Amino acid sequence: MTTSPAAPTPPAPHPFTFRLAMGLLGVLIAALTSGLNDRVSDMALADLRAATGIDYATGSWLVSAYQAAEVAAMMLAPWFAVTFSLRRFTLTVSLGFALIGALLPFAPNGTLLIALRALQGLFGGALPPMLMTVALRFLPPPIKLFGLSAYALTATFGPNMAASLAALWTDSVGWQFVFWQVIPPMLIACLLTGWGIPQDPTRYERFRQMDLFGMVTGSAGIAMLILALTQGERLDWFDSPLYSGLLLVSLACLTVFAINEWFHPLPLFKLQMLSRRNLSFGLIGLSAVLVLTLSGSALPSGYLAQVSGFRTVQFAPLALTIGLPQLLVAPLLAALLNIRWIDCRWMLIAGATLIAGSCLLGTQITSDWARTNFWLIQAMQALGQPMIILPILMTATSVVAPPEGPFASAMFNTVRGFSSIAAGTLVEWFLSHREQFHSNVLLNAAAQKPWLLSAENGASASGSQPFLADGSVSSGENLSQFASMVKHQALVLGISDSYLMLIGFAALLILLTALLPRRVWPPQTLLNSSTTKTRI
Repeated sequence: MTTSPAAPTPPAPHPFTFRLAMGLLGVLIAALTSGLNDRVSDMALADLRAATGIDYATGSWLVSAYQAAEVAAMMLAPWFAVTFSLRRFTLTVSLGFALIGALLPFAPNGTLLIALRALQGLFGGALPPMLMTVALRFLPPPIKLFGLSAYALTATFGPNMAASLAALWTDSVGWQFVFWQVIPPMLIACLLTGWGIPQDPTRYERFRQMDLFGMVTGSAGIAMLILALTQGERLDWFDSPLYSGLLLVSLACLTVFAINEWFHPLPLFKLQMLSRRNLSFGLIGLSAVLVLTLSGSALPSGYLAQVSGFRTVQFAPLALTIGLPQLLVAPLLAALLNIRWIDCRWMLIAGATLIAGSCLLGTQITSDWARTNFWLIQAMQALGQPMIILPILMTATSVVAPPEGPFASAMFNTVRGFSSIAAGTLVEWFLSHREQFHSNVLLNAAAQKPWLLSAENGASASGSQPFLADGSVSSGENLSQFASMVKHQALVLGISDSYLMLIGFAALLILLTALLPRRVWPPQTLLNSSTTKTRI
């Protein structure tokens, strides 16, 4: 029997040396920089629009184009990394990412700015899969979980550093550095990656079995789906022919893609791997986690920005409360999971319980809350988020053999990229509609019994009462204060409802953890057990 030349073969093991560790650090820096770039530019969008003169619609497409290209690249990157070699591919996309960042401030118009941003998204989206690939391939069992904890930092540390960086560039340095910030870390990442990552042989014979049809349908389908999600609210969902067309075509492409992947000899996604319960749970659990993490970022920042009138620099310390502790918490949890008698499922349940508890505290939010009211919520998030993500990574990767690493990396990172965007869209949509609901209720209550609303809300921020003695609205100034009061109160109630919804996601994750995954043992204990059996 002959073996197909494109069939994956296990790469030769490399000893874990200081040089290899520096190479892994380089890939980590590149992946973190990619994630930061997306979040920082999103948070600084208002300043970018003012500086470049683009309108609101163009600004929204600037964000959507990057995110769509980013997730499409996550789907394709592992295949190209195996074909062109891991080191060469990582260096190429890292340098391309930095080069586009250098050019972006000089774009003469909005159309070219969007095109360059989409191209940068392709380069940036290829980097997180490289981090997971090198962690699965090069790390020996005793430190494998520490490598996965480094990958977890892209979901816990990086995004929570974005607010501070956005405030630094726009308020203190210059809007151009929103794009230029990626250049120094990317150059450092290239130096470390080029020096430390071993050079594999290229495998151009894989082009003979290239899944070109799957690449086209899959990347086009996921990109259009993300465009539909990110533009849906602005386009008014199904009332827009553009939105409906994007959604229908994307679903058709993804359906054809799934059928093609099932039968293709060298697919991008090896869907047969989903029959492994731990891997399926990992993908589902990761989607739930990315919704839950918004309780520590989107909801507090939304409240402080819209109710308290805070600028980014003022609520950035809240995000740092979650981000900075990860540098200590993530490796500490990895060390705990390396202890044989600790079941990662129980750690996951404890983490989900912490997140649910923080959301329960969040449901008590009022219009009188200040930044200090969120400290306990953020502290619980800082501990709970890695307690969920690390066990999910450990559970999912436990059933993946080294030759299957590129398949697992493609599926895991694509699901992660899509779920992050879908989670933000879900929470934004839910909050918007609950805010509208509460606004209508409050206005109806004011019309029927205005004295109730006056008694409950009291004075406005300026200390003046927007009501006459009989509770009616008097002048234009009072009417403006009344409208602002209703808007703020409706937003507060909507945020409270959003926290309640996230408690439901945490409860669902706990239920799935109790039913779906099988027990996972630390990697080095399996190695020791195998060595003992061999000696016997």
